[in-house]
Amino acid sequence: MNLIDQYMQRIQAIIGERTAEEEQYDAEVIRGLKKFGKIRKAINRANKKYPGEALKYSDENIGEIESHYHYLMKHIEMLNKITH
Repeated sequence: MNLIDQYMQRIQAIIGERTAEEEQYDAEVIRGLKKFGKIRKAINRANKKYPGEALKYSDENIGEIESHYHYLMKHIEMLNKITH
């Protein structure tokens, strides 16, 4: 197994299976994070656009959520570099 295949298996284990709606929500959060630089603002915007996928956050879990979306954003950037 090559390095890219190993990476893809690992990322699949971390991110897990996502529905199309979940992927759209995640993409909206990432767009907001890139635009505003604030995870709360990005989540609030995505929650309005995709209320069925809305995340509930608190002071206790916002750091973990922010880390997840930064990781996901870097993953997408890496995939774009690999595939182009």
